[in-house]
Amino acid sequence: MRGKRRFGLSNHLFEPLRCQLLSLGTDMRRREFITLIGGAAASPLAARAQQTPPVIGFLTSDTPDLRERRLGAFRKGLNESGYEEGRNVAFEYRFSEQHLDQLPLLADDLVKRKVAIIVAAPTPAAKSAKAATKSIPIVFVVGVDPVQTGLVTNLARPEGNITGISNLNVMVAAKRLELLHQLLPAAKSIGYLVNPTNTDFTVAETREMKLAAQTLGVSLLLVRAKDQSEFDAAFAAVALEQPAGIVISGEALFLGYSARLVALAAQYALPTVYPTRAAAAAGGLISYGSDPLDGGRLAGIYAGRILKGEKPENLPVQQSTKVELVINLKTARAEGLEIPLPLIGRADEVIE
Repeated sequence: MRGKRRFGLSNHLFEPLRCQLLSLGTDMRRREFITLIGGAAASPLAARAQQTPPVIGFLTSDTPDLRERRLGAFRKGLNESGYEEGRNVAFEYRFSEQHLDQLPLLADDLVKRKVAIIVAAPTPAAKSAKAATKSIPIVFVVGVDPVQTGLVTNLARPEGNITGISNLNVMVAAKRLELLHQLLPAAKSIGYLVNPTNTDFTVAETREMKLAAQTLGVSLLLVRAKDQSEFDAAFAAVALEQPAGIVISGEALFLGYSARLVALAAQYALPTVYPTRAAAAAGGLISYGSDPLDGGRLAGIYAGRILKGEKPENLPVQQSTKVELVINLKTARAEGLEIPLPLIGRADEVIE
């Protein structure tokens, strides 16, 4: 009897505790259910947040250090379109380092990587990208007529998967020769440094230079360098011909070695006109040419628009029309040259 009473007493005493435990279990299951439902509802958002960002592939004949400054301009244009590297877009780089025969392989590699867009510069890289894919959008930056070189058939409505930016470096090449002739009106011959491997650009620019030379009545001494290792030999060769000065081509190879070219021009005492401001800033006499940063920024804007869904065929080829004339008066004085006042007045920048 005592055992039964003890048992009955225990049930009576522990019944409230049992009810609390049952209630607690129900609450725990309810919380687990709510957590499960909430997690299921949030999972699409989480999945979207964890999606791999689109990848922009860069294809260029430059070396990484030469292209970096222009990539900064591209990033600026891309940011204007709402994209930022490392946040909502990623980059893949392919540099052929002046080995143009490697560009088709590098283009194929970007296609296999399934990048969202290929940005290609200069013309050999753009041609390699176009040959590698008919579906991945391509944005080029070139210094030649994109129609004449076969990149597009129409500037206003480029067909297929390619569009881009062209600058004025070929068109203003003759102006560089005219500027040097203004300073050296008695000149009988003037040197002209070109890159023979980029045939599209060099053929077009040389044609403009020869026409200008005929008009000015000077002989044009063509000298070639296919990479920076040949600069010394090129200057030594042209110096033997004793020209009055030298004009540097606007081809991509020469845009990144400004300090080296300026040093060689000083070594051989050759008044020289360069294609970019960086050369004048480094001590070169005069620079005249398209602003490479402007073209890079415009390419970045186009890449952003394509990432947002626009098609290359609906984006007309743009022309980067920003051209800079920079005169280094300190160098002019050192070379015993008098810069005409009207020319100084037209300069975008005068370095004293």
